[in-house]
Amino acid sequence: MIKYWLDSAEMDFQSMKRLFDTGEFAWSLFLGQLVLEKAMKAVYSQKVGNNAPRLHDLNRLALLAGLDVSAEDQAHLDTISLFNINARYPDVKLAFYKKCTQDYAKKYLDLIERFYQWLVSQIEQNL
Repeated sequence: MIKYWLDSAEMDFQSMKRLFDTGEFAWSLFLGQLVLEKAMKAVYSQKVGNNAPRLHDLNRLALLAGLDVSAEDQAHLDTISLFNINARYPDVKLAFYKKCTQDYAKKYLDLIERFYQWLVSQIEQNL
C-alpha cells in the first residue's frame, strides 16, 4: 500500500506541475491537494499498518498518521484541503477559478511541494 500511495502521489505531483505550466491553476491546486492526501495515506499505511481511511481532510489524516504539524502548517493544510472541494463543485467552482491567479497558485504549490517532500522523507526515514 505504501508504494501504491507514493507512486500515485508522484504521478499526480508531475501532473500538478504540468497543469500549472499550462495555466490551469485551479486544477493544479486540486491535484496538489491529492498529492498531499496520497502521501499522507502512505505515511499512515506505514505507521498504522492498515488501509488508509477514506478522508480528504489533510489535518485529520496528519493526526491519524501521527504526524507532528505546527499550528501554522495546520492552517495551510486547512486551506489546501479546500482545493479538493472548490475545484469540484459547481456552486463554488467559479469563485475558486477567479481566486486562482498565477501568484496565488504558485504560493500554494510551493507549500504543497514542501509538504510533499517532507512527507516522503518521513517514509524514507522509516524504511
